[in-house]
Amino acid sequence: MKKIFIILAIILPLSIVYAITLGGIFSKNSTPKNIQLPQFSVVDMNGKIHNNETVKGKYLVVNFWATWCPPCLKEIPAFVDFYDKHSDKVELLGMDYEQVNIDKITDFTDSFMVNYPIILSSDKNRAEFEKFGKVVGMPTTYIYAPDGALINHYIGEINIKTLEEAIR
Repeated sequence: MKKIFIILAIILPLSIVYAITLGGIFSKNSTPKNIQLPQFSVVDMNGKIHNNETVKGKYLVVNFWATWCPPCLKEIPAFVDFYDKHSDKVELLGMDYEQVNIDKITDFTDSFMVNYPIILSSDKNRAEFEKFGKVVGMPTTYIYAPDGALINHYIGEINIKTLEEAIR
């Protein structure tokens, strides 16, 4: 009986710390205040440069995703619809978080009819990915206001309603 109490005394505090840590990561209200868009410069699959100047005055949605991620694949149609409706006031950057052949990504994005810029994880772009923050789960999305303030970030799949609410 004494052994059971000792084991519980060891395991119980660890499980509480683990739960608190995960709760902090996945909390919907865990976006720190007063975070600004970092200085960044990335090159998309078509060779176009995207940076602070090219997104100035627009909302910026930065979505980290991968082809192997089921929730990422599920949210792509929402991003396509959202960008189709709001590209006049929103820039959306799809940050492919995997190292993969450009032909594979081209076929992939063509099959989903992706209409927004896709940024590949290359030697040049990868350091820029890190500037947005840690990606602890896929997909991860950051939404910035036209003045560069971070509105919110999401870990996991988001839908068009959530995107549209963020830009109101």
